[in-house]
Amino acid sequence: MTAPRIRRRRATDLDGCVAALALVHRADRYPLNWPADPHRWLREPRPARAWVAVDADSAIVGHVAVHRLPDPADAPLTRPTAEVARLFVSPSARGAGLGGALLTRAWRWASERGTDLALEVAASDTAAAALYERTGWRCAGTSTAQWNAPDGGAVSLRRYTLAADAAPKR
Repeated sequence: MTAPRIRRRRATDLDGCVAALALVHRADRYPLNWPADPHRWLREPRPARAWVAVDADSAIVGHVAVHRLPDPADAPLTRPTAEVARLFVSPSARGAGLGGALLTRAWRWASERGTDLALEVAASDTAAAALYERTGWRCAGTSTAQWNAPDGGAVSLRRYTLAADAAPKR
């Protein structure tokens, strides 16, 4: 089997991204709340970059996006930060390090720009947290999401960071 390749996401990839995301949602409940418009959810907030992983048949089997975050007004001397978002890998493509490869692609983009990375994950998503920790991300704290779980309950988030000069582990 040929390993999936990672390339920049194109507008024409969105249908394939939504199809892969639906498989992930059924298997893992990610995203926790299925978006009313999944095409729009993948496009927002407008990513600085987005990549897809495609298999030998050109089917999309993974996705990651990077969004620039505004510089905090009270810390003008800090390095710029971007957020990793919309990371997922189809259940059929798991086990070959594709999640780590997508994170590495996002890190390379950020590193070339001197930009640190951050991301948030639902505290209940232990598989995702394990991936981040295994690849060198550091848990920087917890918070409560501005949105609720499908049952209306609060969602606890873990915030992870990775410095532009700290190459992720594979």
